Amino acid sequence: MRLGLDGIPLAELKTGVGHYTFELARALALTAPADEIEIVSPFPYLPPSLGESGRAMPPNLRAVHQRVKGMNRRWWLFGLPTYIRHSKLALFHGTNYDVPLRSACPTILTIHDLSPFYYPETHEASAVRRARFRMPLMARAATMIITPTESVRREACARLNISSERTVAVPHAPRSCFRPATRGQIAETKNRLGIEDDFLLFVGTVEPRKNLLMLVRAFEDVAGATGLRPQLVIAGKKGWLSEDLYAYVNKLDVRDRVCWAGYLSDEDLRALYSSCRVFLYPSLYEGFGLPPLEAMACGAPVITSDVSAIVETVGKAARLVSPGNSTEWAQNIVDVISNEDERKRLSEAGLRCASEFTWERAAHLTREVYTEALRRRLRTNLLRTNAAG
Repeated sequence: MRLGLDGIPLAELKTGVGHYTFELARALALTAPADEIEIVSPFPYLPPSLGESGRAMPPNLRAVHQRVKGMNRRWWLFGLPTYIRHSKLALFHGTNYDVPLRSACPTILTIHDLSPFYYPETHEASAVRRARFRMPLMARAATMIITPTESVRREACARLNISSERTVAVPHAPRSCFRPATRGQIAETKNRLGIEDDFLLFVGTVEPRKNLLMLVRAFEDVAGATGLRPQLVIAGKKGWLSEDLYAYVNKLDVRDRVCWAGYLSDEDLRALYSSCRVFLYPSLYEGFGLPPLEAMACGAPVITSDVSAIVETVGKAARLVSPGNSTEWAQNIVDVISNEDERKRLSEAGLRCASEFTWERAAHLTREVYTEALRRRLRTNLLRTNAAG
């Protein structure tokens, strides 16, 4: 069977959706070697970019750059449906909120979160308008829908008015590269990036939804009200509306204790996850919460927001704090970095929690959704045939 996945998220620096797309495609290929898996994009991306961390690519997984011209430049309306028809794809999976409105095969839509509906102020206005217009259309067009958590599944059914029978929660997983790093790897990475031994870590795109202004205020309280002088390392690419955050930090007395590490490789992230005093993730809203799970897989103690999707993911393996309370965050940070026994407890609990999530399991659950989508399309075709006869 030939299956297609949306490759557009791989055409730029990969964040959550890009990693999800690739890891799922690879796991699907490994768990069903008789299938042909294509990652299809109208934008060029280099196949070597798929082979992260030195992993060999399954022979049944390939990157497809589908060049388009004329009307087919309108990818979702003409280009992709044309490719699906000519390539005889059995199924197409839109991994980034989009599917063709009309398709010759069943389609699966992944809805990662509904932040444009619940936290529109954390996105650009044009992105909110586009999401609010397109997401209901995509949800109605798709044969089946996947969400990363039951929390998002309930939100999608309620907000987009879709049947729960067409919607399935399939958890993500940490990538296999995230495991405790060696002392040598840690020392080299920290020395190269200018990171001290005693540091706190955040990983994610620098944007309003990640709630970094609150985190910096909590960090300011930690540094100002105690004798503790940890470094705060913020790793991730610069997103939109981040100027106020940078301006605020530049005015602080502790600005020299904030390290902007930028977008890092997986190996660098692994070293930092493995050596931070505590990993901090104060996001206002998430569909799953992958960075805390990645940190846990490397043995980091974690403090994160008590938002529903993250709670569903990490359970009691992390300290859970309200994302709106900087004082409570500061208190928890001080408590954890000052208590070696608590850090050890959180580290061990996190390792156990992260081990329960695998991409192999995600692939098996996703394939069950594919099977149901194919069954539904077959049933629909039979009903149409009978009605015509």
